[in-house]
Amino acid sequence: MAGPVPRPSVVTPRQRRTLEQIVRRETSPQQQVRRAKLVLAAPGANNAPAARQVGVTVDTARTWRARWAAAREALLAAEAEGDDAALRAVILGVLADAPRSGTPATFSPEQICPIVALACEPPSASARPISQWTARELADEAVKRGIVPRISPQSGERVLARRPSSPTGAGIG
Repeated sequence: MAGPVPRPSVVTPRQRRTLEQIVRRETSPQQQVRRAKLVLAAPGANNAPAARQVGVTVDTARTWRARWAAAREALLAAEAEGDDAALRAVILGVLADAPRSGTPATFSPEQICPIVALACEPPSASARPISQWTARELADEAVKRGIVPRISPQSGERVLARRPSSPTGAGIG
């Protein structure tokens, strides 16, 4: 039984060449290669043969082939510019992951940098009677200095874990 006919995903010869280059390039991420293969697979057919050919689910084939079809105007505009680099950039944008929802960052880069700098200072410079920063001491000092209104010791631990090791080789406490 035939499935629904997908939106036509037209691939011009220049787009095909660029997609084939992505597929052949050894440094292309595998997700990108799989998506390029989906666009190139079974043009004009429904999504099931394309999914079988590439080895993905029909839903995956439907998603990526629909995204390609929806980007038709942008692809043609980039192609009309005559610049292969512009066309490649648009194609890579179409094949890229969509932004995902999630919790916004708790701390801004403007807050993280001073906390990392604080972690690189000796605790004695902050009148702390310890030889190495602990997560709790670091969090307390960041709040005391007004860098952040509040920070958990777990967040302090993550900052300490990312901190570059000191020249003396002293670790974290």
